[in-house]
Amino acid sequence: MTKRDVFEYALVRVVPRMERGECFNAGVIVYCRARSYVAARTHLDEAKLRVLDPEADVAGVRAALRGVEGVCTGGEWAGQAAGDDAGRRFRWLIAPRSTVVQPGPVHTGLTTDPEAEVERLLDLLVR
Repeated sequence: MTKRDVFEYALVRVVPRMERGECFNAGVIVYCRARSYVAARTHLDEAKLRVLDPEADVAGVRAALRGVEGVCTGGEWAGQAAGDDAGRRFRWLIAPRSTVVQPGPVHTGLTTDPEAEVERLLDLLVR
């Protein structure tokens, strides 16, 4: 039997008008401590964004989503989190914030392949 490891994940949500509280999923962050793995994949549905806020800053939302992916990548792409390990970068990304791009609650699961899990969850919960 292939060894399965615990992983955690959080959806990345776009909340175009915080006063209304409406949101939609635009990405997923996956963290697997046993493999020191953290990654994010995003997909912005511009049509959904425009329905919730016709005046939305699409370029700004895309930049924020790229920033989430960059923090996961680490190195120069991670900005201030560049020197942090995978777990610290994940915890930083899932911290509650009042911005247009926000993390959702954290969920857990078991996986044999965290990288495949990111793609599976993106297809299942975002696209």
